[in-house]
Order: sequence, then structure tokens, then C-alpha cells
Amino acid sequence: MKTVDNLLKQPSAWLSVGANTGSIISSRVRLARNIDGRIFPGRAGEEESVRLWHDLQPVFEGLSALCPAVSLEMNDLTRVDKDVLFERHLMSSELAEKGPGSALVFKRDESVSIMVNEEDHLRMQAMSTGLNLFGLWKIINTVDSEIESHVNYAVSPQLGYLSACPTNVGTGMRASVMLHLPGLSLMNEIKPIIKGVSKIGLAVRGLWGEGTEASGDMFQISNQTTLGEKEEAIIKRLEQIVLEVDEHEKKARIRLMQKKENLLRDQIGRAYGVLSQAYLLNSRETLSMLSHLRLGIDLGLVVKWKQAMIDELFLLIQPGHLQKLEGKRIGAEKRDMVRARLMRKRLASVVSDK
Repeated sequence: MKTVDNLLKQPSAWLSVGANTGSIISSRVRLARNIDGRIFPGRAGEEESVRLWHDLQPVFEGLSALCPAVSLEMNDLTRVDKDVLFERHLMSSELAEKGPGSALVFKRDESVSIMVNEEDHLRMQAMSTGLNLFGLWKIINTVDSEIESHVNYAVSPQLGYLSACPTNVGTGMRASVMLHLPGLSLMNEIKPIIKGVSKIGLAVRGLWGEGTEASGDMFQISNQTTLGEKEEAIIKRLEQIVLEVDEHEKKARIRLMQKKENLLRDQIGRAYGVLSQAYLLNSRETLSMLSHLRLGIDLGLVVKWKQAMIDELFLLIQPGHLQKLEGKRIGAEKRDMVRARLMRKRLASVVSDK
């Protein structure tokens, strides 16, 4: 689909090339909402889902925060299109498996998006680089209010907004921050950090969210509770913890340079050697080596590349993006070949420019 093809020509809202965000990569605030009197998606049939989508589509496309809006129905998308949208954090893997009546609406710059008929009727989110939770909350709260001026939400006076999953009942809000934590990982200090964060009611997930591992030393920290607490309080606590984790990462990088500089330089050198010479690379190992190069750039140990190039490659080496670049669907082994070729070409082009 041409619309999805065009996304590869621009940076993603969650990993905006050239932002130089350090260890705090991006922020996201998401709201779960359901329409009063309508069957929840898990029990609604195809006819009911399609009817809801057709009722709501004009509302979404008229939202000022989404202008200009892009609307994509799941049954019109190829598997590769869905992979690209998932990799750009515009939609979930659950939505990708849905059929008629399920859709995605987003602003062209990818900063605001709405999933329709996923687990809930609406999952709306705002994303940006860096730590910007309060700013994103203001944006998505405005979107929420604008939609609510056209429909009635399913709300309980005692519980708050109702959701298909009990963990989303209340505010229906999930705020999260993506962090790059290679210093803590290389110093073997990441597990205590994750354990400590989990103990105070926050969730730590991998690059692609729930159930995924921290590929490329990328971690998402988000709130777990949505009931009995105001949105501002949830965001304030999350932001405070994120800043504390960021400080731990900065100190870990200092200790890494003081105590394990040779190990660090070795990791960076090996990463460059493999990425610039390999003919087969899977996504997991490539992300790990790109993480080491990104750390080297942040620490001033690598000067021939810019963080912007590394951040762009974090996305381009993903399965969906690779297949879009190739213009066709290809199997895992061929993707490993294409990924390695892309890395060799990009690294060589930078060296030749020098």
C-alpha cells in the first residue's frame, strides 16, 4: 500500500532520527475507551464491528489533532503493511490479526493514532521523542474530549471508564517511556533495576511491549494500575522513576569507562566488524550490535557515525521494513541476507564519505 510505503520516507514518532535523545528515547500516553451501549469487540460480530467503524470514521477524520488523517482498515492491509505499522508502534500485534471493522487512524507524522475495535473499541495514543509525558497527556486528553463530544463512553460512577480488561478500568491510561540502557546491561546491573521498578507498581517490558524481550537494550517502563489514581499523579510518579533510571544509566556508563573501557571498546569494535562484513544477520543480533555502536557514539568513542544513522537502522532492519525496501515478501533466511547487505552498504557509505 502506497500510504504505508510513504512511512519509510520519514522518521518514526517513537524513534525520530536526529533527535539525540540519549538514554530516554521516547514517550507514549495511551487511553482505552469503549462506546456506551455497544458490544465490546471480543464479543461483537463482524456486522456490529463494521457498523461501529463506519459510524466513527467521520468523527476521527474530522479531529483537529489528526489532521491530516490517514485511515487504514485491517482487511485492506497486507501482512508486510501490518508489520511495518507494528514496528513503528502505531498499532498492536492484536489489531493486526483482526478483520473487517477493525482499523487504524493516525496523523501523517505518526504522533497521534487510534486503533479501532482491537481489545477495546478505541485505543488512542500520542507519541514523541524524549521525556514528554505531560505534553502527550495534554494532546491525547484533547483528542479524548473531542471524540466524547460526539459519542457517549461506557463509564461507571464508581469505577471510571470501563474496559474489556480489568487492568484498564479506571482512567484507562497507560503511560510509557522507552529507554536505551546498554550501560546498565554491560555492567550487569539491569536486573536489580527492573526488580526495583516492578516492586513499586510499574511494568518493564521489551522493545515491542508486553511479552517481548529487551532487544537492543531497549526497555519500556509503564504504569500498571489505572484505577483509583488520577492521570496526573500516575504520570508524575512514572516520570520521577524514569529520571532515576536515567541517572543510574549515566552512572553505569561512567563506571563502564572507568573499569571496563577495554571491554567496551572491544564490544564496539566487534559490532562494527561484524556489521560491516557479515553476509547473514538476524534482527536480534543486529539490534544488539547497533546498541553498542549507539552507546559508543553517546560516549564519544565513535566519531565516524552519527546517532541519526544508527536510530534509522534500528527501524530499517526490522522484518516489515526490510520487506518494504525490497518491494516484496521474503522469508527469514533471505531477510538475514538483505539485512546484512543493508548494514554493509550503510556503514561503507559513511566510511567512503570520510
